[in-house]
Amino acid sequence: MTSIALIGAGGKMGARLSRNLSSSDFEVRHVEVSEQGRQRLRDELGIECVDSAEQAVKGADVVILAVPDTLIQKIAADLSPSIAPGTMVICLDAAAPFAGHLPDRDDLVYFVTHPCHPPIFNDETTLEAKRDYFGGSHATQHIVSALMQGDEQHFSLGESVARTIYAPVGRSHRVSVEQMALLEPGLSETVCATLLSVMREAMDEVVARGVSHECARDFLLGHLNILGAVIFDEQPGAFSDACNKAIENGKPMLMRDDWKRVFEPDAIADSIQRIT
Repeated sequence: MTSIALIGAGGKMGARLSRNLSSSDFEVRHVEVSEQGRQRLRDELGIECVDSAEQAVKGADVVILAVPDTLIQKIAADLSPSIAPGTMVICLDAAAPFAGHLPDRDDLVYFVTHPCHPPIFNDETTLEAKRDYFGGSHATQHIVSALMQGDEQHFSLGESVARTIYAPVGRSHRVSVEQMALLEPGLSETVCATLLSVMREAMDEVVARGVSHECARDFLLGHLNILGAVIFDEQPGAFSDACNKAIENGKPMLMRDDWKRVFEPDAIADSIQRIT
């Protein structure tokens, strides 16, 4: 049986992983430093944590670092002496690995995986799945994974763990760590989250100018649905001439000409440096 040391098992992300791993074939050693997190695991899943992280990682086949990006470098360095050669270390985000914050050890396998989260356009039929916006419990989501370091044969184990901790999973995309960094923070946070934040500010501005909050929200979210379906090829269609003209006039007012520079290697590196 493959053994996993789950570091940060009682945190926001760690608890989700603990829940999915509890019904898997993996043997899991849970590590959580906070008493609140330990109690959460006891109350919700009947799980008792091991006494120390060093104890958990000794002899483990896989070590999952379900901890904040800002702590990965220190925690990984502290645990490194206890991690045996050949062990797979899994990070749940590309930031720390991309920034070079993992121990300089050629004898370890480094695997990075991240959820895409449930898509806006989906085939979910139950209310629980429709309202599982984060994923990992009821709604199917896709995932991305990268074998950063190690023999090719290790990818299947990493992907198996990824499919378990993020279940239910649809498509599993294989990328490089550099490509994962383009996806996040580049595509998902620098671009998508920023523009969505601007959309919310725009909605609030419309409300400030006299439209009711309920009306403005209904109008914006409804248009996000149909406009997004056309833009992302979910259904065939074309925008009206008036809409196309509004996009042509609006884009220069909202976007800098060189906005795609956010995907340049130095911009991605700077973004990751700020969050790690």
